[in-house]
Amino acid sequence: MSIVAIGCSHRSAPLAILERLTVAAPDLPKALAELADADHLSEAVVLSTCNRIEVYAYAERFHGGYQDVREFLARHAGLPPEDVADHLYAFHDIDAARHLFRVAAGLDSAVVGEHEILGQVRTAWETARAEGTVGAVLEPLFRQAVEVGKRARTETGIARGIASVSHAAVALAARELGSLDGRRVAVVGAGEMAAGTVKSLAQAGAADIAVVNRTWERAVELAGVCAGRAEPLDRLASLLAEVDLLVTTTGAQELILGHAHIDEVLDARGGRPLVIVDVAVPRDVDPRAAELPGVTLHDMDDIGAFVETERAGRRREVAEVERILDAEVARYQALRSAQEVAPLITALRVRADEIRRGELERYRSRLAGLDDETRAAVEALTKGIVNTVLHEPTVRLKDAAGQARGARLADALRDLFDL
Repeated sequence: MSIVAIGCSHRSAPLAILERLTVAAPDLPKALAELADADHLSEAVVLSTCNRIEVYAYAERFHGGYQDVREFLARHAGLPPEDVADHLYAFHDIDAARHLFRVAAGLDSAVVGEHEILGQVRTAWETARAEGTVGAVLEPLFRQAVEVGKRARTETGIARGIASVSHAAVALAARELGSLDGRRVAVVGAGEMAAGTVKSLAQAGAADIAVVNRTWERAVELAGVCAGRAEPLDRLASLLAEVDLLVTTTGAQELILGHAHIDEVLDARGGRPLVIVDVAVPRDVDPRAAELPGVTLHDMDDIGAFVETERAGRRREVAEVERILDAEVARYQALRSAQEVAPLITALRVRADEIRRGELERYRSRLAGLDDETRAAVEALTKGIVNTVLHEPTVRLKDAAGQARGARLADALRDLFDL
């Protein structure tokens, strides 16, 4: 059995593929149940964000687990398995743990050190726990991953500057418009990404922020955060004629704004430029809208390119986070090894005691004349001999846990004692 981490991200797949693979929040329970029922998987967590889709699982065998996850992703995306495989990466056991820790720390994000990903890792874990697909293996792994993410952000400066996709989206829009001071903005969506966006917009000086959402109560709630106003979704076309900036953040599986929708409002804008930043995956806005006069459209690929220049300035912080990761991976490996060794040691002692009791039973007739005190002394003596013989092997096995030598010793014990 082994832990596997299989998926693709903005680094391995184009946005067109990534958005097809994304699992929407309402679909997560079904996806988790499907993975947990796969032939080679017994535990599963799905991490699906605007930058990645990853499955963490406890697999009977690595190759069988990889095939189960690949086929699941292909079915979900409606793509041939070989087309999906071209964009997948896979990690095994301790490398899978390190990858998850890197993700939680924000080192694998389009925006290095971003805030949102830690919350998304926690939500993925909690969702899997609620669906009963997390057990004794993935539960401690994800608990430690959340701890690692917190530690990286409190002990280093990795989260300083542009540290979220929403923050980067607002910074990119400010660059396009020169400044957001006094600008009119519409934000479509009311989830975590939208919440980060409206806060960044307010800090950047946007004068009028309209929050547009299908659920009116959520729009009102989020508008209150930024002293903005809530608008129903059917007002979006009218808002397009008024605003300087549109930011879309929904989890819709289909486009909410087509080329024609935007083209129809251009005359009403009187030639004023319109900047659209689409941070949704799948995309909310038809990419062809970028061809319209006066319209500037940016998506997640553009945001990734925009923040690339920040990476050089964070190299020292990245190195500090990597040192934290090294320590945390070592700690995880030691804990995991101890968990794996403990049952083996227990099984060894049980087997030794079975042999001891078997030998006492074989000599029962010869010992029948012993009084209770002498019989108790024989029992204590035989137990003491077994404990003394097993003491040194047990200590050495515990000390070597997590190392190649420990694995060799464990395999030898299993073979020698048929454990």
